[in-house]
Amino acid sequence: MEFVDNLPPMDLMRSEKMTFVQLIIPVESAHRAISYLGELGLLQFRDLNADKSPFQRTFVNQVKRCGEMSRKLRFFKDQISKAGLGSSAQPVLQPDIELEELEIQLAEHENELIEMNSNSEKLRQSYNELLEFKMVLQKASGFLVSSKSHAVGEERELDENVYSNDDYVETASLLEQEMRPGPSNQSGLRFISGIICKSKVLRFERILFRATRGNMLFNQAPADENIMDPVSSEMVEKTVFVVFFSGEQAKTKILKICEAFGANCYPVPEDITKQRQITREVSSHLSELEATLDAGIHHRNKALTSFGFHLTKWMIMVRREKAVYDTLNMLNFDVTKKCLVGEGWCPIFAKAQIQEVLQRATFDSNSQVGIIFHVMDAVESPPTYFRTNRFTNPFQEIVDAYGIARYQEANPAVYTVITFPFLFAVMFGDWGHGICLLLGALVLIARESKLSSQKLGSFMEMLFGGRYILLLMAIFSIYCGLIYNEFFSIPYHIFGGSAYKCRDTTCSDSHTAGLVKYRDPYPFGVDPSWRGSRSELPFLNSLKMKMSILLGVAQMNLGIILSYFNARFFHSSLDIRYQFVPQMIFLNGLFGYLSLLIVIKWCTGSQADLYHVMIYMFLSPTDDLGENQLFWGQRPLQA
Repeated sequence: MEFVDNLPPMDLMRSEKMTFVQLIIPVESAHRAISYLGELGLLQFRDLNADKSPFQRTFVNQVKRCGEMSRKLRFFKDQISKAGLGSSAQPVLQPDIELEELEIQLAEHENELIEMNSNSEKLRQSYNELLEFKMVLQKASGFLVSSKSHAVGEERELDENVYSNDDYVETASLLEQEMRPGPSNQSGLRFISGIICKSKVLRFERILFRATRGNMLFNQAPADENIMDPVSSEMVEKTVFVVFFSGEQAKTKILKICEAFGANCYPVPEDITKQRQITREVSSHLSELEATLDAGIHHRNKALTSFGFHLTKWMIMVRREKAVYDTLNMLNFDVTKKCLVGEGWCPIFAKAQIQEVLQRATFDSNSQVGIIFHVMDAVESPPTYFRTNRFTNPFQEIVDAYGIARYQEANPAVYTVITFPFLFAVMFGDWGHGICLLLGALVLIARESKLSSQKLGSFMEMLFGGRYILLLMAIFSIYCGLIYNEFFSIPYHIFGGSAYKCRDTTCSDSHTAGLVKYRDPYPFGVDPSWRGSRSELPFLNSLKMKMSILLGVAQMNLGIILSYFNARFFHSSLDIRYQFVPQMIFLNGLFGYLSLLIVIKWCTGSQADLYHVMIYMFLSPTDDLGENQLFWGQRPLQA
């Protein structure tokens, strides 16, 4: 045991030794000191204002300001993603700006963007209304003619002459002929034309029919173009409708129903000349509005692109400032109100680095008084801190996801580096798939410096974070795949020919029966002749199941042995006597003994039924074992 105790300390074997420290920081250098300590990341502050609510703390206004700036930056990010522009992944070089200056800039940019969005929405609404009006004019005119043939001729004439000044013969529709003697009277046939969402047409028609008790004629036609909704910015299918009715009361009902269903009604003149004139005016306005909208979108995208260049840097800056003020809120003012007092934990090895950082903060803030840093005694248990690198960090995170080790406890992550990828490979076990996984892991590692500075998606970020785990998984999968002799689930004669051959010439083409062993076993892995044989499934299932038992028992033994070293480190003889010893006896007396039987059965080639052995070891410990006898003295040992 002296040899074990004298081993050199490992970074990952046990958590770092921690010390409790107190900082007395002058107010003028507090912000810079906390910022530098945050970049170092080796000091964990205690909250000295735990009894206060967030709104009672000293720097609550600064935290609110940072929160408001974060909201504005999120608004810019949403607008950039909606516009489909994408923000710059790498921060653009820009002169350092103060928080106050950034706050003013963000407020100006937000107001400018809100105003542009408002103007764009109004223009889009006007454009949509004119586009709908144009569609209603084009479609509704077809419903106002007296007969089908008349309608076809009228539409052709309208299409040919709507943009020309040629004279043509005006043919009046049935409605025009009826209403020409004077204005529409109360008892005559009247109509309302408009446009509605396609999904609402069926319900709309039913409600109209019921409200007018069937005294109406409903005509509809699909709109030629989809309309963009200015609120959701999605294209919506619409349908043009014309409702013919009689009487003022029916008109009131129909207009109310149109309003309830969000249908837009547009006045369509019965006179074909007026229709043609209005269509020409609407088309002219549409082209003007389209040009204005395009110019507005171009200007807005240009502004958003300029924001996108600095967005990442601004977000990092605001997040850092908020973290600094949140930390400052954990500190207390001293009696003179000129210094801030903070307490926290740091690793012993980091004391020199922390003192150096505090001296730099004092110098950079031109403070006349230095920052006092001294070690104190603490009653509570220190936090757990493990020094990790880019290789060991993902394994440590896997272990921490299940539970964080106590201070100075043995760290399971050291063993997880090997056991986690190897147990995966035991299940995966295919060297063809393993090569594919290896290539993917090598690509991620080769492009490590480039990918680490880019913003990745959630799935890609997870893969990149576990690139070294994937590497070990791939290597172990290739190894286990060679043992299982599986390349994309196909066996190969990699290490020579099979150890089995036909019993005689009659079974020259046989692969499943009649094979006998004629030479030494296959040098490495499973013999390829097992694939496709009648006993393939019992053989391979038995092999893999028994191997899983051996690996599982070894893993559990490792955990119990670690608990022994923990108890010995903390001088807890109680845990050794009443936890470690019983666990080892029970585990190895049952499953350890089963593992021993498996190994003996493999070595001797016995046909013993291990299920029977383990069950009757408890039910009938004195009975004769018969063909289940694997070694001399087995029955008394089991008893």
